[in-house]
Amino acid sequence: RESCSTPSSRSSKPCDDRLFMPWNIGVTDYVRPPFDLEQAVFGADTDLVDLGWETGVVRDLEAVRGLDALLVWHATIDEEVADAVERCQVVVRYGVGVDNIDLEALDRRGIVVCNTPAYGVEEVADTTLALIMSLHRGIYRYDEASRWYESGWQEHVLETSTRASDTTVGVIGLGRIGSSVILRLNAVGYRVVGFDPYVPVGIEKVLGCARMGSLEDLRREADIVTLHCTLTKETKGMIDSAFLAGMRPEAILVNTARGGLLRSLDDLEQALRSGHLAAAGLDVLPEEPPPECSLIRDWRRRERWLRGRLILTPHTAFYSAASWSEMRRSAAETARQVLDGGVARHVVRPTASE
Repeated sequence: RESCSTPSSRSSKPCDDRLFMPWNIGVTDYVRPPFDLEQAVFGADTDLVDLGWETGVVRDLEAVRGLDALLVWHATIDEEVADAVERCQVVVRYGVGVDNIDLEALDRRGIVVCNTPAYGVEEVADTTLALIMSLHRGIYRYDEASRWYESGWQEHVLETSTRASDTTVGVIGLGRIGSSVILRLNAVGYRVVGFDPYVPVGIEKVLGCARMGSLEDLRREADIVTLHCTLTKETKGMIDSAFLAGMRPEAILVNTARGGLLRSLDDLEQALRSGHLAAAGLDVLPEEPPPECSLIRDWRRRERWLRGRLILTPHTAFYSAASWSEMRRSAAETARQVLDGGVARHVVRPTASE
């Protein structure tokens, strides 16, 4: 490594001996040693430090002072951490969302923040389609109900069932995953409408969907609503009691994006209990693991009113062996590109923060 130029504002510091020493890379949480995939990207002379900042663990800030980069899962990177990382040039999020990172604090210190947006697109899109079709076709409701029939069998049908071609799915967020979901829905035969004020006009023609002018238009049109937007100040808690009440009767809600898009599980319970919302499939929750609220209690107990109407998966829609490896390699490659003095990729600006 012969150049000391980086995209960071700290690049004005004079070259010193540490440019010819191994890099020190901190891995904050969740990804556990051995860091074989990361090591292969950075090289054998790089030191990868397991910080062990799992939930509830007191952070050792002394451990970050000599780090050149941070690879982050769900650990909070706040102003206190930003003050402590004296040499750090780049923070890379294992994943897409950066609501656990104080972008402004890092930006003030000239530290680049990047994410890894391309991994797991197929997996999340496939999970979304599976949730939509399972709930729409009543697979889980039939499975639950079949356990309790005292007489008869085939005649116990869900009379509200509709064909895919007679059903409208509203997709909120037309980025990588939202677009992939639309292509899958088109193949099955659903009518699709989409909303995203931040993508270019005409993308709906490429995707083969109708573009809605507002969230209100989408929820009035859609029999099923699926979420694929990032968590920002604008989107946090946008799925609240008013939004759910404004959805079509017997509609279905699916969320494989960010848990914070849903304001609370209480709002969801109210909509499900009233019967206005037919069902919901969630891979992400406002709080994880979920608290012992009445909705979660009844879901665990498989209470009759909720049977087959609520599917929860533990924030694993992204996962496959291939996507896990892809994410880790991509995060390491992004950090190395910055440390090598290259142009940072997948940079997240402070305006995108919560």
